Amino acid sequence: MRQYQENVRDIMNRPGEMRERERTFAVPEGFGEALATIPAGESLDLEVRLESVHEGILASAHVATTMHAECGRCLEKFTAPFEVEFQELFAYTPTEADEYGVHGDHVDLEPPLRDAVVLALPFQPVCRPDCAGLDPESGEVRDAKAAAEPSAPLDPRWAALAGLLAENNDVDRHTDPGSK
Repeated sequence: MRQYQENVRDIMNRPGEMRERERTFAVPEGFGEALATIPAGESLDLEVRLESVHEGILASAHVATTMHAECGRCLEKFTAPFEVEFQELFAYTPTEADEYGVHGDHVDLEPPLRDAVVLALPFQPVCRPDCAGLDPESGEVRDAKAAAEPSAPLDPRWAALAGLLAENNDVDRHTDPGSK
């Protein structure tokens, strides 16, 4: 895809030469397929630094876009800023060890960019760090306070001990001189 191609004719086989380029374009194909994705049509800011080295063209890139995700705890949909950086060598004469090569007078940034973005997308995104998720009984979204307080004993066999603990706390409050 042409959005990802960079012309390197002016710096090829000239070690030490460097060129920087910034551009913004719409993502032609989406990245990711799990809870977090960069959908097709989303705006992507790409800053690329191309350096000519003896072996080929060294590309350093910074990508900034918006991630569309579904919270892994409460299942709410949300968007968040997303950034990733990567660096890749495009060899003049690629071997089996080299993944990418210079094709004619250009390099194709799409494969390493796709790899970097997909690997950096969170596997279990959360809408906010203190998201309490869903209530296991009702399936409703819990707030942070409700999640911190247990609503009922988990196992009815321990209910008698919980009652003793509550009685013990009441006795401590009534006998503590500082509680009056």
